[in-house]
Amino acid sequence: MHIGLVGGIGPAATEYYYRRLLGRHTAAGTVLDLTIVHADVRELNANVTRGDAVRQAEVFAALIERLAAAGAQAAAVTSMGGHFCIRELEAITPLPLVNGVVAVNASIADRNLARVGVIGTRKVMETRLYGAVSAEVVAPVGKTLDAVHQSYVDMATSGSVSAAQRDVFFAAGRDLYREHGAEAVILGGTDLCLAFDGRDPGFPVVDCADVHVDAIYRYSLG
Repeated sequence: MHIGLVGGIGPAATEYYYRRLLGRHTAAGTVLDLTIVHADVRELNANVTRGDAVRQAEVFAALIERLAAAGAQAAAVTSMGGHFCIRELEAITPLPLVNGVVAVNASIADRNLARVGVIGTRKVMETRLYGAVSAEVVAPVGKTLDAVHQSYVDMATSGSVSAAQRDVFFAAGRDLYREHGAEAVILGGTDLCLAFDGRDPGFPVVDCADVHVDAIYRYSLG
């Protein structure tokens, strides 16, 4: 099946999705049929800040129309932050969507997790991943939440992570795990692969990007 990705939000996440999808198909001996369209992460951030889910859904729908014109049969938004408008987008999208939040909730249920932490953008943390997780969700608060949000936005925009930003994410996750009883911490931002990939943060994680990639891969098999 021809899959379309809404990429660019941010560039590191787009590369992650592409490499992981290609890796799964290569390992299985199947062929990846893929088109990627670029969205502007600055526009997304502005609409998230304004809480304008309708406008962002319209932006994504226009991009998905381009994917449909290129022959894509289904689409996915390569950003958990971008899922803040997923309900509005599902109402107007010209293609079926592989919803990352739904995939993450299914993964949490499969692992029988009753209490999880979450780190990501402010919107992701304050809404506990948009209120779509069946487990109890705990998030950073106060200055820690502010630091995680700003570190995430800066990282996603630049497409690279600094040691200081990684320390912010790891410290917040350890606090949720050790002090607040989280059985695992949801990496609620696809660009967190930059900070976590190949490293042991000292706590179990639910990697939203990898879970979403797996859901897209399975969908692409028809």
